[in-house]
Amino acid sequence: MSFQIGPWRIPALAVLAPMAGVTDRPFRILCRRFGAGLAASEMITADQRLWHTTKSRQRMNHEGEPEPRVVQLAGNDPAQLADAARVNVDLGAQIIDINMGCPAKKVYGKLCGSALLGDPLLVGRLLSAVVAAVNVPVTVKIRTGIDRLHINAVEISRIAAEAGVRAIAVHGRTRADFYEGEAEYETIREVCAAAAIPVIANGDIDNAEKAAAVLESTHASGVMIGRGAHGSPWIFRDVNAFLENGKIPPPLLRAEVRDIILEHITALYAFHGETNGVRIARKHLGWYCQQHTDTENFRPQLMAPESSSAQFAAVAARFGAWANNENNRMGREQWNACNESEEHQIVASTPPHDRGRNRSAVA
Repeated sequence: MSFQIGPWRIPALAVLAPMAGVTDRPFRILCRRFGAGLAASEMITADQRLWHTTKSRQRMNHEGEPEPRVVQLAGNDPAQLADAARVNVDLGAQIIDINMGCPAKKVYGKLCGSALLGDPLLVGRLLSAVVAAVNVPVTVKIRTGIDRLHINAVEISRIAAEAGVRAIAVHGRTRADFYEGEAEYETIREVCAAAAIPVIANGDIDNAEKAAAVLESTHASGVMIGRGAHGSPWIFRDVNAFLENGKIPPPLLRAEVRDIILEHITALYAFHGETNGVRIARKHLGWYCQQHTDTENFRPQLMAPESSSAQFAAVAARFGAWANNENNRMGREQWNACNESEEHQIVASTPPHDRGRNRSAVA
């Protein structure tokens, strides 16, 4: 199952949402490995005067990242956004995504992100400028509107298509909603019915069944998963399998989860450096513990270390013991199953008058 964005065939219907402070290169690569069809960068400001920071440089680093590489930009000046898009394409971006959905106060207050939904004319100028500036597909991520009294996602999607945008992602909340309450999908369904471009549904999609239900109710081309991927990069494996054949794969073995976590935090140390790597790893480790409730008591030991070596050792020890418990349990179950099978075979092959004596021998 796939859909198309310009020349790119997106090989899966589930894609990773761009999230500031979360979707760095290590996490994007991890999610793509588990089947995310796309994984956009964290939001980058269009103001190139602010690109001198380590954070901005890292957000434009795509080394080793699978294609197509997606960069998300935020701004409110058409010429500035166009210039930023050109530079990022030169640096390796293969799709440019424009953020018109971020509800954060510091973004909204600068008339960027979801604030742009209040000015449809400016939206048209911004998107037209970026489309004209680059030779790669341009996409946009929006919310349903500024607030419940000003729902205009259908209008914005029409403007985007007319400007040459190749796909639009719609979060089923308004800016005023932030992340409160439940996402609504009726507006997304209306966008899908009216849009001339692929529509990706976003909001509260945290399991395979929910992804399938949202696709069925909205008729979207794909689904975008954000918070549902926290501590669960393998959610894309589950969603893709369920959409393909209606079945969710067996849960990963604990040893596999342990190895994924250790690989993830190692990549964080390498990418962000010692201090920031440890700090950012804490956030992900907390999410991994939330996904596995029987590891919640690990948190104090995982949050305390100040060095990468100490943090890695704590994770290896705690999740290692956790994985070994599963191995021991599975070993006991296999041993019991073998014994039960052996007993059954002996009893079945023993003459009736001797079965009592042989059953005692087996016991």
